[in-house]
Amino acid sequence: MAKKKATTKKKAVTKKKATVKKVVKKVTKAKKTGAKRTSGLNMTTYNLSPELQAIVGNKKLTRPQIVKGLWEYIKGKKLQDPKSRRMIVPDAKLSEVLGKKPIDMLKMAGLLNKHILN
Repeated sequence: MAKKKATTKKKAVTKKKATVKKVVKKVTKAKKTGAKRTSGLNMTTYNLSPELQAIVGNKKLTRPQIVKGLWEYIKGKKLQDPKSRRMIVPDAKLSEVLGKKPIDMLKMAGLLNKHILN
C-alpha cells in the first residue's frame, strides 16, 4: 500500500512540473514574438487649467506628475487635517481646484478631471 501512495505522489509532482513548463513556454513565446509590455501608467501629457497650473507650476504634465505636484503642495502648506490625515482642508488656491469643503484624499483624483484638459 505504501508503494501505491508513492507512485500517486510522483504522478502529482510530474503533473505540476508539466503545467509549470507550459506556463514557461507561453511566457517565452510572448517575449520572442516582440510583445511589448506597457508600464501601466498613463504617460501622455495633458494641458492643465490655469487654477491647477498655479498649484503645480507647469502647463503640461502627466497624470502621475500632477498628483505628485499636488501632494507636494498639500504637504508643504500642511493642509492635511492633524486628527484625520486622510482629510485635506483646502486653502484659497486649492479651493479653486477641489472646492471649499474638506475632502477625503481618495476623492481628490476624481475632482482633478475637470482641470485636466486634452
